[in-house]
Amino acid sequence: MTKTLAREFFTQVSDYYLDATPTLNARNPFEIVVAVSLSAQTTDVAVNAVTPKLFAQFPTAEAMSQANVTDIENLIDRLGLYKNKAKHLKQMSTQLVTNYHGQVPDDFAALTSLAGVGQKTATVVLSDAFNHPGIAVDTHVTRIVKGFGLVKQTATPAAIQEFLEDLMPEDMWINLHRSLIRFGRQWLTARAPQLPPGEQWQRFADYYRPLGH
Repeated sequence: MTKTLAREFFTQVSDYYLDATPTLNARNPFEIVVAVSLSAQTTDVAVNAVTPKLFAQFPTAEAMSQANVTDIENLIDRLGLYKNKAKHLKQMSTQLVTNYHGQVPDDFAALTSLAGVGQKTATVVLSDAFNHPGIAVDTHVTRIVKGFGLVKQTATPAAIQEFLEDLMPEDMWINLHRSLIRFGRQWLTARAPQLPPGEQWQRFADYYRPLGH
């Protein structure tokens, strides 16, 4: 697929889910960074099921920094890797209190210095909490971009993010990120990928190769 055709495809995906909203339920920057951290290797539905009780008990970084790790574990134990996540949440909350007066920093380097916060989480937090443009790369975005052969199969999430942000206009980044996740869940799934019906979509079909094929 050429870059010109790729731009057309990604624009079409973004338009398909116009004004897409975050799929994690969170009301402020602290809840956002916690929810996104919990979402690694876990569905957003599962995260949304545990965060109401978690946030009710530990609504701020100060409160969570003083929590017993076991108490955090008991509230999130239905999630994958919950023991590591509980440990990271306490560490991250302590860092926020110690270094940032309990506030989530509006800065990529500061965010990625926090326990359990990598590039994807930091990018999502910056876009969802502070409206800073960025295209976070998860498994859905990776599957779509690699499936169209737009990057090498060995490309890292950081390389994919750089490719997409170089390719697309900055004012599209946030909605495109959210739209690609939805498109990957609904259409270009891991098990049975397909494009939506209609000639406007089928013209891209010949370029897509499911990973592993």
